[in-house]
Amino acid sequence: MQSKMLKNSNGFTLVETLVAISILTLSIAGAFTAVQSGIQSSTFAKDQITAFWLAQEGMEFIKNRRDENALNSISGGSATWLSGLSAVSDDPCWFGGGGVSQKTCIIDSPIPSNTAPCSLGFGTCPNIKQDATSGLFGHASSWTDTNFKREIQFQSISANEVLITIKISWTNRNLAKSFEVTQSLFNRQ
Repeated sequence: MQSKMLKNSNGFTLVETLVAISILTLSIAGAFTAVQSGIQSSTFAKDQITAFWLAQEGMEFIKNRRDENALNSISGGSATWLSGLSAVSDDPCWFGGGGVSQKTCIIDSPIPSNTAPCSLGFGTCPNIKQDATSGLFGHASSWTDTNFKREIQFQSISANEVLITIKISWTNRNLAKSFEVTQSLFNRQ
């Protein structure tokens, strides 16, 4: 009679318990993998959006400087449309000519006087820094380094047109990422 009672028992065996634990472990691991992948994707998207904004900020700074130069000229000043950018060989973004090679430069919108040449060619400019208080990006020495680099080159098309190339590069999980934006800029004077 005792053997009949054991056969009709409805409890779990050790094998059934191990199978259930394995299935539960696999489902939890799958969820963790999905969460980790989502976090990595959001980090990359955040960096990519920041890079796009940095490229746009650089282009807007250049357009603003061109417009300021036009207003200066209309008011009787001596500024040309590329003054302070690429008008003469001493300018930070000089596009070459007269024995001086094309320069790659940085543009710092929070501190306009911090526009400076880097060297010849892309890959020679310092990383952008960020102010922890305001969130602004620039090259102030007291700010914290970021993993972004913004490099700008001007190329002469004609006396009244230049081609501007802005290259943004950064690293994400030790992978180098970059993109370039080009736009023609015209003399409005």
